[in-house]
Amino acid sequence: MCSTMSLLVLLSIIGCVELITVSTPHKYVNVTRGTDVLLPCTFVTSAPDTKQLNIMWDFVATSSVIQKQVYYYLSGTVDIATSYEGRVQPPFSPATTKNASIIIRNIQPSDTGVYSCQVHNLPDFEGVSEADIFVLVFETPSTPYCSVHGDVESGHLVTLTCHSERGSPPPTYTWIRLDQAKTRRPVMGRTTDTGILEIRNISQFEFGEYQCNATNGEGFSTCTLELNHDVGDGVIAGAVIGALLGCVLILLVVWFIAHTLKKHKYKAIKASEGNEMMSSTQAPEASDSVTMATTPSNLHAEGDGPKA
Repeated sequence: MCSTMSLLVLLSIIGCVELITVSTPHKYVNVTRGTDVLLPCTFVTSAPDTKQLNIMWDFVATSSVIQKQVYYYLSGTVDIATSYEGRVQPPFSPATTKNASIIIRNIQPSDTGVYSCQVHNLPDFEGVSEADIFVLVFETPSTPYCSVHGDVESGHLVTLTCHSERGSPPPTYTWIRLDQAKTRRPVMGRTTDTGILEIRNISQFEFGEYQCNATNGEGFSTCTLELNHDVGDGVIAGAVIGALLGCVLILLVVWFIAHTLKKHKYKAIKASEGNEMMSSTQAPEASDSVTMATTPSNLHAEGDGPKA
């Protein structure tokens, strides 16, 4: 009798609590960049109606911890975040279909992250009200950039680098050496997944064509470079910088000499003009002095003439 009463009390308590269950058939979704992706989310509610139905989709990028709203629904009113306008297709009549799935169009690598589907329907207070989906957007690596660092001479350390600007997930890099017949040969050196190949104490047997492969789950891209004894950013950069400095030094010397000669020539011309002016001024004064000195004697001679 006591156990029967306890069971009845338990059933009555359970009956008074409204439950909701939110679920998704796919916890992980992989999609290619530029395509459309369906994020499935359905719910079951024990509430008698869905007039207070509330649906929220939020997103947290893998490169961030900030939660952003994507889609919001409350009692028939829909709000789509500005950054997703024109890209999000909301669910059709979720109150009757019990389907809160959305579609995101033209998916991009920046859309990689966790999407949360949250559903509430008062007076539901208990149950599972949220389902998470991790979306991974795949993008083929862009054509990588290959470069050589160091003096490409026998006995030196030479480093080859390879990097793709785009690619999701981030690509891994491998190096191979190609002989004259384009046959793949293993590389002699230390390689890393980040695209670095170090060749210590390089010899002439390691010269030739090298190829870097950038690979991820979506595809791969390659770049090649020719490793010869006359290639290397150390030698080339040193030669270029030395030539530029030499040109600058020559120009400075030429300018200094020309400026000095011009200055001396200008002073000489000015000095010559000053001497000429002084000479021309002194000549008339001397002439006037001679005239003044001879005039009295001439007058005296003329006065003595009649007396004779």
